[in-house]
Amino acid sequence: MKIFRQLSTRLSRHRRFSRFAALAIAVMLLLLTVPALAMAQDGAPSAESIAVDTVWVMLATFLVFFMQAGFFTLEVGFSRAKNAGHIAWKILVNMAISGLVFWAAGFAIAFGTGSSFAGSSGWFLNVTPDNTSSVFASLAYSNVPISAKFLFEFAFASVSLAIVYGALLERTKMVVYFVFGIVFSAIIYPIVGHWIWGGGWLAQFGMQDFAGSTVVHLVGATSALVGALALGPRIGKYGRDGKPKPIPGHSMPLALLGVVILWLGWFGFNPGSTLNAMDLSFADIALVTNMAAVAGVLTAMATAWLVMGKPDIGMTANGAIAALVAITAGSGFVEPWAAVIIGGVAGAVMVLMVLFIDRIRIDDPIGALSCHGISGIWGTLATGLFATPAAAERLKVGTAGLFYGGGFHQLGVQALGISAVFAFVLICSGAVFYGLKYTVGIRLSPAQELSGSDFAEHGMWGYPEHFVGPDDGTDGTALADRLRGVAQKDHGTGAPSAAPPVQA
Repeated sequence: MKIFRQLSTRLSRHRRFSRFAALAIAVMLLLLTVPALAMAQDGAPSAESIAVDTVWVMLATFLVFFMQAGFFTLEVGFSRAKNAGHIAWKILVNMAISGLVFWAAGFAIAFGTGSSFAGSSGWFLNVTPDNTSSVFASLAYSNVPISAKFLFEFAFASVSLAIVYGALLERTKMVVYFVFGIVFSAIIYPIVGHWIWGGGWLAQFGMQDFAGSTVVHLVGATSALVGALALGPRIGKYGRDGKPKPIPGHSMPLALLGVVILWLGWFGFNPGSTLNAMDLSFADIALVTNMAAVAGVLTAMATAWLVMGKPDIGMTANGAIAALVAITAGSGFVEPWAAVIIGGVAGAVMVLMVLFIDRIRIDDPIGALSCHGISGIWGTLATGLFATPAAAERLKVGTAGLFYGGGFHQLGVQALGISAVFAFVLICSGAVFYGLKYTVGIRLSPAQELSGSDFAEHGMWGYPEHFVGPDDGTDGTALADRLRGVAQKDHGTGAPSAAPPVQA
């Protein structure tokens, strides 16, 4: 250390080098410190290593939490303007419901010590530093505080719930969000989480789902499938001949902004699932995640171009989401070259499945069933193909994949997990959605749906200028009135002239 101080003193005499010297010394000191912290982890973890791990987990939590902004802009962009305000409200309320319920019960059921079916300890996060490791034994491998672990897992639970409602846009009563949100956050998601991540029966079989292609995405998509079937398609989605008609969203740039935000959030979603930073594996996981995403964008674009005749904007965007969902299970288990294959296949299959789902009269406004459901299944199975022996040994989960000499064992475990989770979520979600359907109802009336969720459910609009009366008090919209004024000015006359067509 004395040598570094002397070197810094000499270099500081030269003003042009002083700032660079200080920066270089800081970096060298940091590099000298990290190995010391890592060695401390071989025995009792040092306070410094715990601090580094906690900072990383909290940063990853913030990234995953920010994904809600991605869902918001994606859903708003793919929806019509008359529903935009309601969608924004829905995102906020869902976060609040899942946060409260997951704190009270969901986290204990998912990660608390209990049976192979569900956890039964740690209600309301009521633990002390002395018994945390025994109450939440499935998370004891990480030394970060339980509050950081809870916040990270809550962010995951809220993402899974957001997936559900993506397929139900533009026609759902708000009562569904309250009732289903409580059941999903307290029972459906936590039980599956316990099976795979909390030491449950699928974990005992060795199912590999590093960050949640099944736990988060397939669970959300399966519930979304049940909800979409119970609701039926939006008015105007299918013609009298039964063929699907496009219902364009009002802002593709906004939707693509959502994709970029979600892509960014995935750098917390997958790498953050290490729940530690000191082994530096999160950087490799981030690389794998990104390689899948870039492949998914290109294959989705190419597939859409081939099948639809144009490089569809929405399909290209959803290619990134599908690939990111697919790589989520294997992000801690596979190499970058395998990630390219997993992401590329996911992007191409997503396009074909979106078109197929449309044809069988399941109305999914944003493609959630294909992006999160089909891609979640593929990604979970792909882990059974591409998991490396070294990763399986390091994570102490399952065995090597088929292509690494592991045989069909791991692939069979993955298939078993997918089947069990799908059946469980299908039954539970069906009980809730159809129970609500035949009691209080789950769908807006035709008049409410045509007027839009903003006004039907809230008595206001996300974009008021599209819908409120014009400035001069005549019939029409304020936006149409302003455009009419511009047209009159351009023609140099005060007489009324035809306004450009305006659709709300």
